[in-house]
Amino acid sequence: MPGKSWKVIPSASRKTAAALAASASLALLATACTGSSESGADDDPNAKTTITFWHGWSAPAEVKAIQANVDAFEKAHPNITVKVVGNINDDKLNQALRAGGSSGPDVVSSFTTSNVGKFCSSGSFLDLKPFIEKSKLDLDKIVPKPMLDYTQFEGTRCALPLLGDAYGLYYNKDAFDKAGIKSPPKTWSEFAQVAKKLTVSKGDSYQQLGFMPTYHGYETVVDHYMSQWDHAYFDKSGKSNIAKDPAFAEMFTYQKKLIDDLGGFAKLEKYRNTFGDEWGAKHPFQTGQVAMQLDGEWRLGMAQDAGVDFEIGTAPMPVADDEADEYGKGFLSGTIIGIAPQSEKQNAAWELVKYLTTDTQAVVSFANAIHNVPSTFEALKSPDLKVDPGFKTFLDIAQNPHSNTPPASVNGSTYQTTLQDFGYQYESGKVKDLKAGLEKTAKQIDTDIEQAK
Repeated sequence: MPGKSWKVIPSASRKTAAALAASASLALLATACTGSSESGADDDPNAKTTITFWHGWSAPAEVKAIQANVDAFEKAHPNITVKVVGNINDDKLNQALRAGGSSGPDVVSSFTTSNVGKFCSSGSFLDLKPFIEKSKLDLDKIVPKPMLDYTQFEGTRCALPLLGDAYGLYYNKDAFDKAGIKSPPKTWSEFAQVAKKLTVSKGDSYQQLGFMPTYHGYETVVDHYMSQWDHAYFDKSGKSNIAKDPAFAEMFTYQKKLIDDLGGFAKLEKYRNTFGDEWGAKHPFQTGQVAMQLDGEWRLGMAQDAGVDFEIGTAPMPVADDEADEYGKGFLSGTIIGIAPQSEKQNAAWELVKYLTTDTQAVVSFANAIHNVPSTFEALKSPDLKVDPGFKTFLDIAQNPHSNTPPASVNGSTYQTTLQDFGYQYESGKVKDLKAGLEKTAKQIDTDIEQAK
């Protein structure tokens, strides 16, 4: 059974909330940090030393869990003492990296995977290649490919994954039984039928909504939808591909039609305004206001802690009708960790990074404590990993070879924000011409990236 730590706000949610602010502050880092990609670290990792580790966790259960791993590291490396500083967001981190000096962190972490492109291209996180090669780590055999993808940019690996988040479908089994629905939908056409069948109107509102499809509907954002279509945000030349790849038009068309079929944008928005906080007990899935929810692995424990009075089912999100063979995939993100380029103790810092990200016991104990998805193959299959049937769904999604995350960009999450803003305009009917809108958005994305370069 999940413990109280399930109430901790997950790293992915912090990533979503902080992404835009972090992108703005990272713009100032373009030339502020310079880390060598050569094996230039000359500190003796066997010498007595103290390193500083900055992380973003702040809730008591999280802080206790990461400290437990640090304690185990110190026991295994008695010459290295780790000074841990928590509750560090990307703004604080960026300020310290810009300032430089010995008073800053040696080991750094972030919840904002979408900023890896900036971290790597600006040198604000050190290139880890020489350390990985020196340690003879074959990362392809250690870490699932999507997690490897979101911790590097254009061949520069400046971070490693430290636990992950996988997104899937939550559904109210009692509501399914009442509606005569035998199993969760596997394709988007099936999903639309199920969502309509689960929707019960009440006057000009709803007694129960099958699914909240709007982009403000708690995790139902553009990139989470897109993960269930085969797609490419950029072409081979690095230009925005959203107006050329038919998957984007298919997704926007599908989402808009689902809005219309479930009552229309205005009616849905009015109902959405009655929802409780996403991270509180009154989340609409937990209160029964919606029968299906796209969410991360943390929702299961949060719903159980809220005392829901129905049985919860979990499954992968549906996929495009012509991609049924890829059912089981989903959106992935997570926490990243690296080394500050100004650190004068980079070899010692690497020992901590390597331990936290590749030691199976460390990864498993941390995953068990904060109920995130382990970020190594060995941890995912460890007998010590606490797994119930509902949580196993997300472990399977994390290991699915078709699971994905948006590619890194030199300007971080700006291109995702631009596309999301277009989504708000299109779903509300303010933009009528989808093709023209995607073309205009693609041009803006290309302009922003060129300016960032």
